Amino acid sequence: MAEERNLRETLDLLDVLASDASLSQKSLSERIGVAVGLVNMLVRRAVRKGYIKVSQAPVRRYAYYLTPKGFAEKSRLVSEYLQVSLDFYRHARADYCRTLERARAMGHTRIALVGAGELAEIAILSAGDLGISLVAVMDAETNRMSVQGVPVVRSSDDLDVDVFLLTDGRDPQAAHDRLAARFGSARVLAPALLRIIPDRAKPAE
Repeated sequence: MAEERNLRETLDLLDVLASDASLSQKSLSERIGVAVGLVNMLVRRAVRKGYIKVSQAPVRRYAYYLTPKGFAEKSRLVSEYLQVSLDFYRHARADYCRTLERARAMGHTRIALVGAGELAEIAILSAGDLGISLVAVMDAETNRMSVQGVPVVRSSDDLDVDVFLLTDGRDPQAAHDRLAARFGSARVLAPALLRIIPDRAKPAE
């Protein structure tokens, strides 16, 4: 996920600058969706590698121009990003299938997802492959009413489920710890790709 995110940020920067060279770093951060400090780092790295040139613009501003090397790198990154994204998708789908199969083998039939982002969509597709019905997607920070036809709820209150399956890509460890503290770690499942440490929720002896 980190590799995909880094690729996407660099690709987004080059893509935006290819169409508008006069943006400030603040405007770039808003367009790309990352902090200004990260934009500054991405710009400096792109300049160092010869992907963009910087020229003085009026009123103490700068213009950023893609070089021929920058345009070539943008095309290469598109291809690499697509490949990384597809590899991640295949890996994540197989990982969720294994986790759901394990839940079914333990007799769990009522499963709720935790997190309404891209991982939830992959988990729902994986559940469909296995003929497993999901009860809900729990996410307090989304405006979505459903994900792939599965209803979204804001909290675990009144949820009648056997287990929770983590699909939170923002802070999966924190999501796991909150649920494990309330329901017990045995009722919180996570695919290997999230690298959860299950014993963190237990008090120290």
